[in-house]
Amino acid sequence: MTPRPVALVTGSARRLGQAIALDLAAAGFDVAVHYRHSEADAQATVAALRAAGARAEAFAADLGVEAECRALLPKVLAHFPRLDAVVNNASTFDYDEPATFSYAAMDTHWRANTGPAVLLAQAFHTHLLATGGTGCVVNLLDQKLWNPNPDYFSYTLSKAALQAATVMLAQAFAPQLRVCGVAPGVTLLSGAMTDGEFAGAHGLTPLKRSSLPADIARTVRFLIDSPAITGTTLLVDGGQHLQPQPRDVMFLARDAAAPKE
Repeated sequence: MTPRPVALVTGSARRLGQAIALDLAAAGFDVAVHYRHSEADAQATVAALRAAGARAEAFAADLGVEAECRALLPKVLAHFPRLDAVVNNASTFDYDEPATFSYAAMDTHWRANTGPAVLLAQAFHTHLLATGGTGCVVNLLDQKLWNPNPDYFSYTLSKAALQAATVMLAQAFAPQLRVCGVAPGVTLLSGAMTDGEFAGAHGLTPLKRSSLPADIARTVRFLIDSPAITGTTLLVDGGQHLQPQPRDVMFLARDAAAPKE
């Protein structure tokens, strides 16, 4: 019997990463669930994946610590017989702007959003060279890169670097490894956004709806299953990137909801 394909999904204990993991399990994948601090959530996700028929295991690592990041893939490969995909979903999303930028803020976002994806792709490619296999990396980006504004400045810089890395890694690691990106719009409540602001922001698109977790998970799976696609990013945002926005959509939704004098 052909073994089930295996995917490592970073930051998959909850939220969007969990949705991606569950979608892949439903499509026939076994899943390595990565988490940093959310052990209880990770174990609950593992239980849900196993209930769906997948083989699943949780792996703890602080991806901002280089040694822990480099150790993650060997741990996964020691537990699973193969690895077919890595989904770089784990992310830090803290507010700053050009006036408050600091090296510390940039370092925090780089270590969470950019460096780990490069190291994991590097390790995955080395594994594929040794085994003669092929695989796919999918990096979670942000529609904000195609519609920039200066809010969440360090976060945006780190995601811009990851988008550039997606192209360069696809060039460097072909033909063994494909490297693709998915750029969501407003998908889940995050940062300082309230429920009302999220609902308002979700509708500020040409399609009057942004992305849902299921939309992102479906697109990730499509890229993993598409052997002719590499070095490109799919925007899944209800068309949000088509509308120039002077500020982050959270602030636009807040302004729209404010009482008019």
